[in-house]
Amino acid sequence: MQSVEPTARRPLYTQAERARRDASPWTLVQGILAPVQFVVFLVSLGLVIRYLATDTGYAVATASIVAKTFVLYTIMVTGAVWEKVVFGRYLFAQAFFWEDVFSVLVLALHTGYLIALWSGSWSPTSLMALALAAYAAYVINAAQFVLKLRAARLEAPAQAASIGAQT
Repeated sequence: MQSVEPTARRPLYTQAERARRDASPWTLVQGILAPVQFVVFLVSLGLVIRYLATDTGYAVATASIVAKTFVLYTIMVTGAVWEKVVFGRYLFAQAFFWEDVFSVLVLALHTGYLIALWSGSWSPTSLMALALAAYAAYVINAAQFVLKLRAARLEAPAQAASIGAQT
C-alpha cells in the first residue's frame, strides 16, 4: 500500500507578492477603510434595528445604509487595485478567490438595496430586510478576510524561517 504524502499548500503570499503588498500604499488604504467600514456597518445596523423595533428613524437608517454601501464600493474598488498590484489581477486572484466570490454577493445585495430604494417599489420594512441580508453577507465576508489575514500572519514566520534556512 502506498502512503499518501500531503500536498504542500501554496502560501498566501509568495516572497515577491509579500514584498509588493508591503510596499503598496493600497495596503494602508485597505487597513484604514476596513475598520471604517466596520464602524459604519455597526452604526447602520443599530439604526436599522431601531427602525424595525420602533418604526421610527427610517430616514436616518436609510441614509446610513446608503453611506455603508458607498463605503463598500470604495473599499471594493481600492481592494481590486490592491489585488492588481500584489497579485497581477483585479479580482479572483488565487489567494483571495473565495473572498472575492463572496464579495460579489455582498456587492449585489447592497446594489439591489439601492435599486429597490430608488425604484420606490419596496416597502420600508422590505428594504430594511434586504439591508439586513446584505449586512449578514458582509459579516460573513469580513470574517473570511479576517481569517485570511490571520493565516497570513501565522505563515509569515514560517515562511521567513524557510527563506533564512535557504540562504
